[in-house]
Amino acid sequence: MLRLFQIENGLIKEVDSDDLDLRQALRQADWIDAHEPDDDERALLQSLLRTDLPESSEVEEIEASARCFVDQAGIHVHALFLAPSEGRHTTVTVACILQPKRRLITIRDEDTADFRLLRMRARAGQVESHSASELLVTLLEQKVENHADSIEDIHRQLEDVSHMVLEDEESELEDAISRLAKLEDSNGKIRLCLMDTQRNISFLVRHLRDQPEQLETLREVARDMETLMSHTAFLFDKINFLMDSTQGFINIEQNQIIKIFSIAAVVFLPPTLVASIYGMNFTHMPELEWMLGYPWAIGLMIMAGIAPYLYFKTKGWL
Repeated sequence: MLRLFQIENGLIKEVDSDDLDLRQALRQADWIDAHEPDDDERALLQSLLRTDLPESSEVEEIEASARCFVDQAGIHVHALFLAPSEGRHTTVTVACILQPKRRLITIRDEDTADFRLLRMRARAGQVESHSASELLVTLLEQKVENHADSIEDIHRQLEDVSHMVLEDEESELEDAISRLAKLEDSNGKIRLCLMDTQRNISFLVRHLRDQPEQLETLREVARDMETLMSHTAFLFDKINFLMDSTQGFINIEQNQIIKIFSIAAVVFLPPTLVASIYGMNFTHMPELEWMLGYPWAIGLMIMAGIAPYLYFKTKGWL
């Protein structure tokens, strides 16, 4: 799917086009957003760029030299974006091609909240831009803002888990471990995206030297990211603390259960000894023909069980 946008009076506006004038609309568009483009759409874009579009395997390359480079098509920046998936986050790589003073082209295989939000803001006339490079900087700036919102959401969820682990005695600690694992994974994905954005911004700063306004915005975004990186490190520490605390409480509960079984075994050991003695089949046992032998054995077993219980109670072990 191709979505086209134009800059009108300093604002980004989405363009509606049909198949008949799609080629002309592509030439006039300032931003072309290609979401899972089919073969025909890729052919149109390749004819417009006069170069081959990157494949998914090329977009996912992790080396900095493969993710950020310049060729005849323009400035290439392959950026990581967050995408929520079943209670946790995943990362999506978006290929951004900036043709200086002409247009921005973004190619992606999955939808992300950043692009949905930017489209909604564009339809409401809330995205200011005067050039394709400014639009790319705006996209990265909004991406960092969304990361900040995600970090705040993780922090709020950690507060709930903290209450569950440290204050709620009726909580299921196994559920807390599951939630902490998901939060740790999401926090790691956010930190990875921030580190990737740092590389992208550093690359753009070197190649947008003739645009001082964009350079200043990029530097402000870089300063914001330093703060967010520190916050993600704090969240990692908090997650590790809660994980250790949860495992500690689980161990305490297990030790209590083992303690109960151990005390029960010790309490029933003396009565078992008495029952074993009187269960022996020797010919000469004085109590065998004693009329009170059975009550005596029962009473002796009861006292043998009560004695260690009272001893443990006196020592404060129960």
